[in-house]
Amino acid sequence: MSLYVRIKKKLGKFMLDVDMTFEKDIVGILGASGCGKSMTLRCIAGIETPDEGQIILDDRVLFDSEKGIDLPPQKRHVGYLFQSYALFPNLTVEENIAIGCAVEKSKRAECVREKIEKLHLVGLEKKRPPELSGGQQQRVAIARLLASEPEIIMLDEPFSALDSHLKWQVEQEIAELISTYKGYTLIVSHNRDEIYRLCNRVAVITDGHVDAIGEKDMLFENPDTRESAILTGCKNVSAIERISEFKVRALDWGIELEVNHPVSDEIAYIGIRAHFLKPICSGDSIPAENYLKCTLVQVIENPFSWILMASGEEVAVREDNPWSFLRCEVEKAVMKKAPQSFEGLEFPKDCLLLLKA
Repeated sequence: MSLYVRIKKKLGKFMLDVDMTFEKDIVGILGASGCGKSMTLRCIAGIETPDEGQIILDDRVLFDSEKGIDLPPQKRHVGYLFQSYALFPNLTVEENIAIGCAVEKSKRAECVREKIEKLHLVGLEKKRPPELSGGQQQRVAIARLLASEPEIIMLDEPFSALDSHLKWQVEQEIAELISTYKGYTLIVSHNRDEIYRLCNRVAVITDGHVDAIGEKDMLFENPDTRESAILTGCKNVSAIERISEFKVRALDWGIELEVNHPVSDEIAYIGIRAHFLKPICSGDSIPAENYLKCTLVQVIENPFSWILMASGEEVAVREDNPWSFLRCEVEKAVMKKAPQSFEGLEFPKDCLLLLKA
């Protein structure tokens, strides 16, 4: 039993071409704005029609271009939460939820009451959407979605319309909700932290195609491609020149690096996360390998950490090439010396990421 999505859809010069299969799980779809994340959900929901391909849910064909099958949205049993929530402004909370109830009329009131209690909406039954906060509107939309008894829950940027002080609370409510849901859950976001906290598996979409897909921890700890590394939060990525099986030159940083794994012909980039770079200050011993003497470009102070923006002395910092900067983030409790004493960076071998294009 799985959700199978293999579709193509051309929109102007943009081509959506995705191929992915999911078991029942909480799956995050991560990607930059305009990469095709939301369009993928809209095709699964039946709101948009692919040019070709198949969408199969637990052996039930929702779409097949060759066989001429294209089920309407109401027959797909898919719950899609729009970014705007799409509530009826002239209807009350309970009336909005009742519209979604997939039960006979005699049981509708019980269905509405159950969803109101589950989504913590007691006391708001007679209010209309304009009278509700953003978080309350979202809970009403989710209640209506659940009332339809969908086989898939799809949340499209679920926190984008919320004020920052509400996001954490609503995220915890959604996390509790989807942890008990027995069907498929797909969450679209460009925010890697939201995806990491909520999901078990992640698909990375880049320019309309699936760049990577896998278990959350594996994808964040050891991404395969440059785009996957960047989208999962890697701030330092450089093109490379292969020197030997275990040695490369990072062209954007101006340093030769020893690595732990063989450098295959597919490897085109190297990366390291900001918190794995080790700052070397005046008086510290200089590492025997993977050390770069740097010029300090900028110091950014956070409440509990320093962010050091640096550049290798052999590389000219170029504003048109943000990857020529190196970003090191270190806790103040670890770096006891003043940031101005910074002299260079160590690149620990076991923290380097070998990346495909």
